[in-house]
Amino acid sequence: MSFRPVGDPTPVRRFPLPLPRAAVLAALSLFVLPAAAPASESSTARHLQQIRDDPAALRDFLWDMPKGADLHNHLSGAVYAESMVRWGAEDGVCVSTATWVADAGPCDDGERPLSDALSDNELYNSILRAWSMKGFQDGLVSGHDHFFATFDRFGGANTLRGGDMLAEVTRRAAAQNEQYLETMVTPAFGAVSRLAAQVGWTDDLAVQHQRLLDAGIRDLVPAGRGLLDAMIARQRELLGCDTPAPDAACSMPVRFQVQGLRGFPPNVVFAQMVYGFELMAADPRWVAFNLVQPEDGPIALRDYRAQMRMLRFLRERYDAGHLTLHAGELVPELATPADLRFHIREAVEVAGAERIGHGVDVTWERDAHGLLRTMAKRGILVESPLTSNRQILRVSGRRHPIRLYVRSGVPVALATDDEGVSRTDLTEQFEQAVTDHGFGYRALKRFARDSLLHAFLPDAEKAAALRAQRAAFARFERRF
Repeated sequence: MSFRPVGDPTPVRRFPLPLPRAAVLAALSLFVLPAAAPASESSTARHLQQIRDDPAALRDFLWDMPKGADLHNHLSGAVYAESMVRWGAEDGVCVSTATWVADAGPCDDGERPLSDALSDNELYNSILRAWSMKGFQDGLVSGHDHFFATFDRFGGANTLRGGDMLAEVTRRAAAQNEQYLETMVTPAFGAVSRLAAQVGWTDDLAVQHQRLLDAGIRDLVPAGRGLLDAMIARQRELLGCDTPAPDAACSMPVRFQVQGLRGFPPNVVFAQMVYGFELMAADPRWVAFNLVQPEDGPIALRDYRAQMRMLRFLRERYDAGHLTLHAGELVPELATPADLRFHIREAVEVAGAERIGHGVDVTWERDAHGLLRTMAKRGILVESPLTSNRQILRVSGRRHPIRLYVRSGVPVALATDDEGVSRTDLTEQFEQAVTDHGFGYRALKRFARDSLLHAFLPDAEKAAALRAQRAAFARFERRF
């Protein structure tokens, strides 16, 4: 698929496009919906019901259960702080004992080499607490603020370790019987930002788009392709993929989302979007664009509607790639009632999002039930990371809308978000679905199936993955 230049007489595509997508999903669903539940599925459901109050047995059961895909995963946040301390120590990185920010050596006053943490237990644990939710308790700093602050602190420790991060995350995913991973990466942010500053800003998106093309934004595409080449080569080396004993993660498909930072001025945000669509047009490993950073930030709130219009503009001009958006990662403690009333709806109806990340504030949306009907009709999946919703938004149990989505026929996939920062994994998301939300085996199986059904994979690969998942469930259920 290729970019259609501005001014090309060929009609551009218009969004939303619910019917073709719904038809494709309906056809693919034939791979996952048996005519009747076999006896093995019923006995497995009974077994889960019997062990739901036994934490050890429940964890073992869910660890082994096929889980489909993790569709909402930020690569840097998916890595545990312990790994970053070790890498930073090897790379000569320093850490400030005042701010806990890591940066390249040599160390200045007030900084210590990260290597010191490997023999200083107090320093080590202070870093882990600053770089993750380890031991966090609400106090002067909220879970929301501490969570998002971790990224600026540990970033200097993983700059050179993209392949190491990918190896860690895929190894953990494969060990839990996940079949597919989509992970988010921010490619070439510095170069794209400099180009955005060079071209300035106009509200005329067609003019702004052409300015970026004329300034050479496509010349940055090889850097995005090279980033993945290097990461994957290092991952394969660490996993021994070309040896006689490869890690199981070597065979797990991985695709990448371009994450754009929403808390920047319009020229920078739009340039990131254009770059993301150009990358997706040039390299099929980049499968989707996403917007990240706190949705309640001042620029994110001020420019939310404008950013949705930017995405619609680009969706109409590019044939390649998909769109999934963080939307509704809000609660009244973080935003005004006015800001809670439209974010998910605009992501769906204006930007044309095919999946929604978080979607927690849906009950505050204008005409929430109408929105839910639209999402169900169009097959717009919600990526639901239960642990981070609890840590960032303090939403869990009955306050969480996951059961509302399920009752409304909206597809849902459980996800990890930033499993390293949160100190969790996908298995724990399934545990919480059972213990906090009362879901049974068939619902868990549906979450796993929907995660693959709504993955941004070519239809043939998706169909093969769904067949493989069905066989994996059959093998799993024969144990019970």
